[in-house]
Amino acid sequence: MDPVINQMLKQYNPQTVYDKKNSIKEIVQEIMLCGLSRAGFFKTAAFYGGTALRIFYGLDRFSEDLDFSLKVSNPTFDFAEYIPTLEKEVRSYGLNFRVEVKEKSKDSDIKSAFLKGNTKEHILLFYADKQVASTIGSEELIKVKFEVDTDPPDYATFEVKYRLLPIPYEIVLYDMPSLFAGKIHAVICRAWKNRVKGRDLYDYVFYLSRNTKVNLKHLTTRLAQSGFIGLDEELTIEDVKEILRKRFKEIDLSQAKQDVIPFIKNQNALNIWHVDFFNAITDDLEELV
Repeated sequence: MDPVINQMLKQYNPQTVYDKKNSIKEIVQEIMLCGLSRAGFFKTAAFYGGTALRIFYGLDRFSEDLDFSLKVSNPTFDFAEYIPTLEKEVRSYGLNFRVEVKEKSKDSDIKSAFLKGNTKEHILLFYADKQVASTIGSEELIKVKFEVDTDPPDYATFEVKYRLLPIPYEIVLYDMPSLFAGKIHAVICRAWKNRVKGRDLYDYVFYLSRNTKVNLKHLTTRLAQSGFIGLDEELTIEDVKEILRKRFKEIDLSQAKQDVIPFIKNQNALNIWHVDFFNAITDDLEELV
């Protein structure tokens, strides 16, 4: 195994097959970020979302995807110029992954692609565990989805961060108040078959536990872009609190807990999840001034 991969593996202590698969995904995610950085991707784009929060701000849950936003709207953006460098970077560590761009059936501002590699092959490479590998289907794939929003809402603010592994590299990402604005937007607007993602609520608690202030202008623009409010409507922080309180009453918290459980280590953190809890912590919400 590549010595850098071996070094990165030392931060993990996987107890289950699921943990081992996730550790591989997380290492691959960081190699992908390095590859994109070396390809010049962050001259025009910024990293955001749950994986950004985990890698750069210490969120204690697994996050599956890599989410990016262009800094300035560009409907003609194309993944193609970055894919060769990205694939070369990943393969330079002895990993057998390929990129597949997802073709959308209708026009969308979100461009999507997947990095895919055989699960059994990489379990053997990372862990040399033939017993675990024997339980995995020969066709099973490790997939890391990455998406780029080509028409980003205005007023996000960015910062530059650095990572040392797999090699030192630079990345541009949303700062915490802008990330928090995106998460509040998700809590308010995002639903899958009318079911909220418990991961959004978990992250919401994380932001407030860090006393993170909200980039209110960015949040307002996101809500307007989604059609939740009018394009010229302005919101105060008290308006946002009231919208959130209404949303918390609608959420099936039992279902939300089930959604997030596979992604966290300490399920006891969910015991306090009830409407009064979310309303109380929302009282502490503050805007960035």
